[in-house]
Amino acid sequence: MLPPNFEHWDAILKGLKESLEIAVLASFFGILIALPVGLLAARNLMPAWVSWSARALIAAARAFHPVIVAILFVKAIGFGAIAGIMALVVASVGFIGKLFAEAVEEISLKQLEGVRATGASFAGVIAFGVLPQVLPRFIGFSTYQFDSNVRNSTMVGVVGAGGIGAPLFVAFQRFEYDVVCAIILAIIAVVFLAEVISARVQRIFGA
Repeated sequence: MLPPNFEHWDAILKGLKESLEIAVLASFFGILIALPVGLLAARNLMPAWVSWSARALIAAARAFHPVIVAILFVKAIGFGAIAGIMALVVASVGFIGKLFAEAVEEISLKQLEGVRATGASFAGVIAFGVLPQVLPRFIGFSTYQFDSNVRNSTMVGVVGAGGIGAPLFVAFQRFEYDVVCAIILAIIAVVFLAEVISARVQRIFGA
């Protein structure tokens, strides 16, 4: 494996770029879906049949590892980054939806009562009574999920769902361990960069 071989740097950069695109898009759409699902799953806001239905959806999303879900999407829609994005969207909904629902259930009900006393609608109660209390934690959950998606985007490529995982798997099959070492070092650098970005975002929003 040593010294690492960076002769195929163009292919490595292309794979890393695709992995980052998968992680960003999966995080965006996953967070977008997880926000309403998490609210519906909160037992202190919704009737039992609504919250348990939402929790069943979250449990289904959390039931399988992202690589298994990626295999299912690869079989359903074919090879490529779309399968990877959809697999990580499912993982994001399962993780963020559960944590967001639990965060909502821990909020102070006094603030909700105060907002309701003003005659606010249900949307107003959510906007002014719920979200201000959970926003820092939600941002923390989201940045952690983005960091996790960056890592997982390298794994789903191994099963044909796009990203740097595909050239990594090919290099293993060809016994090109010096190329494997170069790809691994590049992945470590990207994951470290994602960790730095996540930490900065959390610090800015006080998450």
